[in-house]
Amino acid sequence: MNAAPLVSARPSVLRRLGPPLAALAAAAVPAVYLAVVDPNAPGHYPTCPFLAATGWWCPGCGGLRCVHALAHGDLSGALHDNAAAVLLFAVLALLWVRWVWAALTGGPAPRVALGARRWALVALLVLVFTVVRNLSVGVGLAPPLI
Repeated sequence: MNAAPLVSARPSVLRRLGPPLAALAAAAVPAVYLAVVDPNAPGHYPTCPFLAATGWWCPGCGGLRCVHALAHGDLSGALHDNAAAVLLFAVLALLWVRWVWAALTGGPAPRVALGARRWALVALLVLVFTVVRNLSVGVGLAPPLI
């Protein structure tokens, strides 16, 4: 008889939850820092080099203030600071929930596969967002000057 212990080929739930929880911690540490150190107060963070060089808001401008506003429960302020970042964070949160669900149920981790056309569409949307937020009609999409 074989006295070797039976070892499951499937990793335990705790082992499967390790990567999504590590990703959550990696996102939470800078988010907590941004919640505590207000990017609206001058002198804490560097100025965007694109904004300094061109005078235009880049697609990421206002992102730190957006995270600060979200950490304080201010969704409207976060949308005003950077609506694209809020959308990105929502998509990332949904993907993270799917990842945790897959880890809990033993399924495969979700894959995000965007073809060339979808990447081109994302790039076009980011470009449109960047241009519109720098026009007078898109002033609501531009973060406030500090």
